[in-house]
Amino acid sequence: MSDPARPSALAPFRVRNYRFQWPADLLTSWAFEMETLILGWYVLVETGSVLLLTLFASLGYVGTLVAPMFGVVGDRIGHRDLLAMMRASYAVLAAVLMALVLSGHLAPVYVLIVAAFMGIVRPSDLGVRGALVATIMPRDALIGAISISRTTMDTARIAGALSGAGLFAALGMGPAYVAIVCLYVASTALTLCVTAPATPEPASEAVQEAMRRSPLRDLTEGVAYVWTTPRMQAALWVAFLANLTAYPISNGLLPYIAKAIYGTNQTGLGYLSASFAIGSLAGSIVLSLVRDVRMARLMIGAIVVWYVTLLVFAQMQTMPTAIACLVVAGFSQSLAMISIAVILMRTASESFRGRVMGVRMMVIYGLPLGLLAAGSLIDEVGFATTATLYAAAGLALMLAIVLHWRADLWHAHAPANAR
Repeated sequence: MSDPARPSALAPFRVRNYRFQWPADLLTSWAFEMETLILGWYVLVETGSVLLLTLFASLGYVGTLVAPMFGVVGDRIGHRDLLAMMRASYAVLAAVLMALVLSGHLAPVYVLIVAAFMGIVRPSDLGVRGALVATIMPRDALIGAISISRTTMDTARIAGALSGAGLFAALGMGPAYVAIVCLYVASTALTLCVTAPATPEPASEAVQEAMRRSPLRDLTEGVAYVWTTPRMQAALWVAFLANLTAYPISNGLLPYIAKAIYGTNQTGLGYLSASFAIGSLAGSIVLSLVRDVRMARLMIGAIVVWYVTLLVFAQMQTMPTAIACLVVAGFSQSLAMISIAVILMRTASESFRGRVMGVRMMVIYGLPLGLLAAGSLIDEVGFATTATLYAAAGLALMLAIVLHWRADLWHAHAPANAR
């Protein structure tokens, strides 16, 4: 009697398309992490400026403002085709940087320019891959599929951070970028192996009618759809808040923390980045193995734990204690982000999934805003005070969100808590 009730972590891999999408997402995420670590360290060392470091990190998210349009395009041409085109563009831009490195002409200004172009497309990758997972997977397997899909980012952050730091330190930036280009090319090929789901014949006329409509109208409908659904609106506010006040401390500022606070090199930066990812991976695996979870309550609890951990992290003065805090922060972050994705995908109808995830990606714009503000504050009051202010403000605003949408987020019988 207990066997059917026990979920299998490998169940999503019974679906052929998922067996191709998962490694494609893994290689893409691996390349992302290697590139972010290598370029962030390069900008910090070459310029010595925390403001330029935060500018570099912020440029990676400029595309969040146009992310809803990627959702519109995905709903029109198919999420598989859009994702393949996006990943081909990553390979081209990485090849440009590789050529500059190997020819000896790389400079921080070129890194910032390429980061800006990459930032137009890259923020939408997570949303488009989430919409594709929701399209190719049965509804009852969605939590497990999204949780396992999340491991692509977690494992990539561990392996990508450590291997990227190792390649950079041992062989230099040129060979490291050759590896990054190869990863992007392989991920594009695997994405193209995903079979686009066939559209039932009765729906084809509706699809053709939708194609004739204005993309701006589609976008407006998508935003209105999210804004008039309370649990989706609440989940997006939580996501915006986390990007504004939590991710800058536990993600974007790690190169500065490693160099200025702990006096370590790129290998130490790899350890800090990997520790956050180890916690995140553990959270993804745990959630993939459980059922009957009240997702909104899990989201609230995980976010609160994340902020409390960051309050402690801001006071840490040694690498081992900082690593321990980042493991806990990564674990709670993973539970929170998976919960948000599940709430959105369970609520959204199939015809709106791309646009909903596009709006979800748009709220990531809170991250560059938080990074730029943090860069200025650190120069004025120091890292510890800045991190404490961010975590305390985030915790207070999160409690305000819960109070405002308590009927949609906390009540046991609310749709967002459906098991």
